[in-house]
Parts: sequence; C-alpha cells; structure tokens
Amino acid sequence: MSSDSLSTWLALREPADTAARSAALTQAIVDRLPRDRPLRIVDLGSGTGSNLRYLSSRLPGLQHWLAVDRDPDLLAEVPRGLSGCAVEILCRNLGGPDDLDDPVIFAGRHLVTASALLDLVSDRWLRALAGRCRTSGAAALFVLNYNGRSRCTPVEAEDDAIRDLMNRHQRTNDKGFGQAAGPDASDCAERWFTAAGYHVRREASDWTLAPEQRELQRQLIEGWAQAAEEIAPQDAPMIRGWLARRLAHVDAGRSHVIVGHDDFAAWLT
Repeated sequence: MSSDSLSTWLALREPADTAARSAALTQAIVDRLPRDRPLRIVDLGSGTGSNLRYLSSRLPGLQHWLAVDRDPDLLAEVPRGLSGCAVEILCRNLGGPDDLDDPVIFAGRHLVTASALLDLVSDRWLRALAGRCRTSGAAALFVLNYNGRSRCTPVEAEDDAIRDLMNRHQRTNDKGFGQAAGPDASDCAERWFTAAGYHVRREASDWTLAPEQRELQRQLIEGWAQAAEEIAPQDAPMIRGWLARRLAHVDAGRSHVIVGHDDFAAWLT
C-alpha cells in the first residue's frame, strides 16, 4: 500500500479506533504514570499520529513524545504543536528484534505505546519488546490489536470461511517484522510481558461499524476478500461471490460489521 493510500486508510479508520478504545484501560495506565516530572513516551509505528492525538489529551502534565515509523510521508502528518507536548520524529524501520536495541527509543521512557501494531509483528519481536520495556521500567499500552473475531449482518453462508482464510493469511503475513502473530498477538504479548514481571490487563476494543460507515466497511471487506484469495486462490469463485453480496449489503445501507480487537496494558508491580 502506498503512503497516500495508507494515509487515507488511517484517516478513515481513526474515528472507529477512537470509539472502540478502552477508556478504562487508558485510565489504568494514567493512574500509574508519574506526576512529578514530564512524561517521556514513545509511540511505535506511529503512522500519522492517531495514537498521539488520542492519548496526549488524556495523559497528565507535560509530555515529551517520540513518534517512530519507517514511512517519512506518514510521519510528516504527525502533529507537532499539541498543547503541553513536545514531539520528536524518528524515521526508523523496527522490523527485527535487534532493531529495538537503539537506546534512543526506550531509554528513560515512562510509557511505550502503539496502535494496531501487535498483530503485524512476530512472537520473537514481542519477546524483545517486553525485554526492552522491562529494562527501561516503562509501562506499556498497545491498543486495537486484531483478535481473529468478526461478525457481519446480514449473514452470508461464507462469512465464517472468509474469516478463517483471512486469519490464516494474517498468521503467514510478514510486514518486515517476521511471521506475524496475527490474531494470537495479545496472547503472545501477555505471555512475554508476564514473564518479564509485568501485571497485564486486557479489554475488548471492538470496532462496531454502522451502515453509514460505508467507505470503511467497503475497504475492510475488500481487504478481507483479497487476503482470502491470496491464501486460497482455488476458492476465488466463492470469495468473489461472497464479496459481491457483502458489498451489496453495504451499498444498500443495511450492513453492520463487528471486528474484534483487544487493548493491552502492562505495568510493573
């Protein structure tokens, strides 16, 4: 996906992300952050800065943010002038576990955070991430991690098969972080952060997409169909028939879609 199309997708999904996030889990992290000094926060895979926009108004006091992403065009859209925030930009590919070793990223951080990232990275990468957070003593908040569950209405007979194919595709995907944990990401992260001495909490942050969110539904459903066909090209006729019927529901204004996500928070006990 090009930077322009990715930027469009991120803008399209941001309202759904904001509505879905667990306010209780955000508050649990806020309650454990220091109040006597400026907060030092790193946002991994920042994109255009949606996570920064959400959290900056909810975190206490002065904040020093480091926004990290490999795409300079997306980083150019990260807000720089939010009240009470100093924002630094780092264009960096964090693909391998060894790429997390840069002390600039983690040293002295109070909070390590990311949005819609964990399901794209590998189990080995998550293990390294937990270790880096533990070394710096940082709390962690990772939100909107896809968990493999979805439900559409009106129901089509192939819905479960398409979801299963999409989940298989997620588990074989590699966005430069190694084989993706996909729907298992929150379970993997919980295992490694618990092993590193963290207390972990998880809350649901499902997208609940209404019929009027047509364009977001359309792009989501088309993405599911593309992933399903990539993993099972022999099933292309079934997948394309499902896609046509599912998009017809969207165009008729009768489509409801729920996409399962987890928010994940961890802090040292």
